[in-house]
Amino acid sequence: MERDSKIYIAGHTGLVGSAILRCLRSQGYSNFVLRTHKELDLERQADVEAFFEKERPEYVFLAAAKVGGIYANSTYPADFIYNNLIIEANVINAAHKYRVKKLLFLGSSCIYPSLAAQPMKEEHLLSGPLEPTNEPYAISKIAGIKMCQAYNRQYGTNFISVMPTNLYGPNDNYDLMNAHVLPALIRKFHLAKLLSESKYDEILRDFQIHGNMPDSLLGSSYFSTNSNCLLPSAYSLLIDHLSKFGIKISQHPASDLCPPTSNVFVEVWGTGNPRREFMYSDEMADACVFIMNPNKDALTSGLASTSASSVASSLNPQTSIINIGIGEDITIRELTQMVAEIVGYKGEIRWDTTKPDGTPRKLLDVSFLHGIGWKHKTPLQDGLRLTYQDFLKTKQTRETRKTREMRKTRQTRQTKKTLKRIYSPYSTPSLYASPYLTVGVLDTNKLNRV
Repeated sequence: MERDSKIYIAGHTGLVGSAILRCLRSQGYSNFVLRTHKELDLERQADVEAFFEKERPEYVFLAAAKVGGIYANSTYPADFIYNNLIIEANVINAAHKYRVKKLLFLGSSCIYPSLAAQPMKEEHLLSGPLEPTNEPYAISKIAGIKMCQAYNRQYGTNFISVMPTNLYGPNDNYDLMNAHVLPALIRKFHLAKLLSESKYDEILRDFQIHGNMPDSLLGSSYFSTNSNCLLPSAYSLLIDHLSKFGIKISQHPASDLCPPTSNVFVEVWGTGNPRREFMYSDEMADACVFIMNPNKDALTSGLASTSASSVASSLNPQTSIINIGIGEDITIRELTQMVAEIVGYKGEIRWDTTKPDGTPRKLLDVSFLHGIGWKHKTPLQDGLRLTYQDFLKTKQTRETRKTREMRKTRQTRQTKKTLKRIYSPYSTPSLYASPYLTVGVLDTNKLNRV
């Protein structure tokens, strides 16, 4: 890619896409064509083809996808397979039709068998049964890989697929109903910390900013007069709602305005024994850009450390697939404790062993990626600190934006009321009687533009 090449990042506002955009900008790329979901629905084939016909991007990063954790995958399996299949089919086909020079498709490590040998090599694809809890999503990603390979074979396109490990970082999804394990843990411990400190107003603001606000808690009448304390009825509603997400208290008093919350505990799914690999999103983005535009000298010098068959397979456009990860894993129990310490939560952690663990271990073999000259630099603990800082910063930014929007709405309403009062035929007669005022006819429809 040249610095002025026209680049389209599908899904540029999400965790992966935004990281790729930051990385490209930091390296001097500036000619981007970007569309939000509202501006371009990738599930509509005609719209996607019209976009490609008009914009003619040279390089495409396909990072748009419907993603989620175990709960979301188990609850919405049809959505996960349908939405992702449609997005992939539309973008990949349009990229071929309008002669994109190179496309990078982002898959997922869940494409590998649930009991695959560890660490998982690229060649393990389709070598065994998938993990049942996210099988529909995995199948949609495998279909995307195979579609890239089929187009490469039939049309000679240059479409490559990368399989990132579990990612975390800025712009992640913190919705407690469908977030992945790491952002879900960050928000759970943050809310539990606020609950233990009786900061109910901040808990409600968190719900407004990141979602999951129950209708029963909307409004300000739930706070006692001149106090941050919730009324007993509101307190019960809040505790019941938080318990749905595993943020609980050992006792449930409702007689006091400010009941003690020192008995807060967080409940986490499973046993905590599965091992997972986690990668900071900005580093994943750097690896993607490296693969999309590799340094030929580094590529050539690095091949000696990788088997000939693996190199040939990964560099062959007809079968190209490359793992992206750090080559290290950690138990969910260790991760949970690490997140709690970084957030500052000091309460109890309990494990709900009636809930599924998922695959026992997921560690990618990244020997090929290392062999061609790319390695990660950000340790997990450092990445988690950066992510939590971004979570707090994003919360403040969204809160400021929301406050600004609310103030603007109030000002607009007040302006409309004022103008209607001034121009009303029933206003003060002296105003209209004044010989020094020219009063015209007001088009009230234009008030909507104020």
